[in-house]
Amino acid sequence: MEAFSNHFMEFHPVHGTNVQLDYSATQATRVESFANGVCFSKQPLKPGEIFLIEIEDKELGWCGHLRMGLTARDPRDLEVVPEYSIPDLTDLGDSWVFAITRNHNKVTEEVDAGEGGQDRGEELAGGQRLGRGEADNRGDANSKPKTFFTDSHLHIDDVRIPRDKLVGRSRPGRFSHILDDLYKTNALPPTARRSRIGVLYVAKGRDRGDMHIVINGEDMGASAKGIPTVEPLYAVVDVFAATKCVRIVQVEYGFSSLQTLCRKSIQKHIVHRMAIDWLELPEALKHFCKYE
Repeated sequence: MEAFSNHFMEFHPVHGTNVQLDYSATQATRVESFANGVCFSKQPLKPGEIFLIEIEDKELGWCGHLRMGLTARDPRDLEVVPEYSIPDLTDLGDSWVFAITRNHNKVTEEVDAGEGGQDRGEELAGGQRLGRGEADNRGDANSKPKTFFTDSHLHIDDVRIPRDKLVGRSRPGRFSHILDDLYKTNALPPTARRSRIGVLYVAKGRDRGDMHIVINGEDMGASAKGIPTVEPLYAVVDVFAATKCVRIVQVEYGFSSLQTLCRKSIQKHIVHRMAIDWLELPEALKHFCKYE
C-alpha cells in the first residue's frame, strides 16, 4: 500500500503551553520546564502514513525522553491540552502513547489472550498507556536481515514506506561518516540528536488497526493492537524531559520530487556526503544534499 499525496505535514496549532512552533509549524520546541510539551499532527493520518520527526535538540538534567503515539481525540475539542501524554492524555481514553527509551524499544510478541486481552503495558478505558518494550531476539515477520542499502522501502505488512528519509544523519564534523553508519545500523540510542522516530498505523480488519513505532528505519513492532480506526487518528508527539526540540521530516510517497532525484544522483557519485562541499553547486542544494 503506497497511495498518498505528498501533502505537507505540520504540527497542529493546538499544543501544550510550553511549546513554541516555528513559522513553518514543522519544528516544536519546549521553551521551559520539562512538561506541557504535547503536540499533535495538524491533519489525521491515513492508514500506512507515517508521521516522522527528528530530534533536533536535548536538555540535560531531566529524566525521560520523547513520547509518541496516536489519539482519536480531535485537538480542537480539548478543553485543555494535557500536561503529559502519559498518563494525562491516555487517561482521557482513545489515545495510545509509547515512551521512547534509550534501550529496549522493540515490542515483544506475546500470546494472544483473546479479544479482550492486553498485549502489553496498562490497558486503560478507551486507550492504552504503553511503557517501554523489551529486547526481542526471536524471529518475527519484521525481523529480517538489515537491507538498508538494498531495499528502498520499509515493509510493515502491506505498507511500503520509502527508506530515504527514515534514518537520521549527523551534522558535519570529523567523525560524521562514522556517525552516519551508526544511525543506519541503529547502534546509537533512539533518544540521541538526529535520531528519526515515526508513528503510523496499519489496517487490521474492519475498523481496526495496529500502531507501529519506527526508529531510524527499523520497525519496533506493533506497540498497540486492535485500536479503533472509525474516528480520525492524529499523531501525538510529547516533547518531554530530555527531549527539547523536534522537527517534522517530510516523507515522499510515489514519485520523488526533482529536488530529491538530484540529491540521490549526486550522493550516488560521491564517497561521503561531506565531500559535497567540494562541488560547484548552489549552497542551498549543498545543504539539502548533506542534511536531508
